[in-house]
Amino acid sequence: MASPTARLLALLETLQAQPVATGRELAGRLGIDIRTLRRYVAALQELGIPVEGQRGVGGGYRLRPGYRLPPLMLTDDEAVAVALGLVAAGRLGLDPEGAAADGALAKIHRVLPVELRRRVEALESTLGFTAAATAGAPVPGDTVLLLADAIRRRRRVRASYRSFSGATSLRELSPHGLVVHAGRWYLAAHDHSRDDARTFRVDRMSHPTIGDEAAPAPPDGFDAVAHVSRSLARVPWTWAVEVVLHAPLARVAERVTPTLAELAEADGGTLLTMRVESLDWMASLLAGLDFDFTVRRPDELRASVGELAVRLLAAGDRRP
Repeated sequence: MASPTARLLALLETLQAQPVATGRELAGRLGIDIRTLRRYVAALQELGIPVEGQRGVGGGYRLRPGYRLPPLMLTDDEAVAVALGLVAAGRLGLDPEGAAADGALAKIHRVLPVELRRRVEALESTLGFTAAATAGAPVPGDTVLLLADAIRRRRRVRASYRSFSGATSLRELSPHGLVVHAGRWYLAAHDHSRDDARTFRVDRMSHPTIGDEAAPAPPDGFDAVAHVSRSLARVPWTWAVEVVLHAPLARVAERVTPTLAELAEADGGTLLTMRVESLDWMASLLAGLDFDFTVRRPDELRASVGELAVRLLAAGDRRP
């Protein structure tokens, strides 16, 4: 349920966006009755915002013609940062439908000085990206804000959670950190029902509430990003893979991200541990890393590597 402050801001936004709106239309949009709407209009008027009421057919509420809120005072660099951030949110899969970013940009446009607004709009319409857009999993803004508040205040959270298999359960969590990866939001938290640190997809959480009970602090040195990265590298795909790359750990870490695999020092180089669904894909990955390597397991990966080597040799011998 929206707070009175949120409804008041929504009323002001609606009055700025259209010349005249009827009382019934405004009340319906805000989910309130006509009497409450009149109180909100009076509150805006007390703040010095000239909301006018018009009686009769075609009447309603409007802002006094010519009235505008004071311009948003951003420097050129700040305006570019805001525009880029909102556009990038969609590209990164954080706002796949674009509704939130478009709404925020529209509000910013209305209060930017005219010349700066023209230049920001030009940037938005001409900006291109070389990387493909990420297909993200949208999450409700109020859920993210609630989790962030619980993390900051160290409060436990209760929520319904749907697993990858589709099973739903009620979880009691002590949240430690929010992490974004590949267009998805993840929560690093202590799961009290399992008494263990776990990673949760935020888009699979529903009906979260903050409890009164304090959440225990995370372990000393806990890093939410590292925790989520390890969890992603351990997703239980079909094949468990262990390969020794004959190169120093530091060099391998430059080529292999923590979300893809776990790395550790080993005799002869670096031990790479990960799970994959396709051994042919794994063979291609190893070939692309450009390190000598030894397959520890599974034996089937050796066959995939051999088949890839045969295909590459045949392609190299082919003449145009």
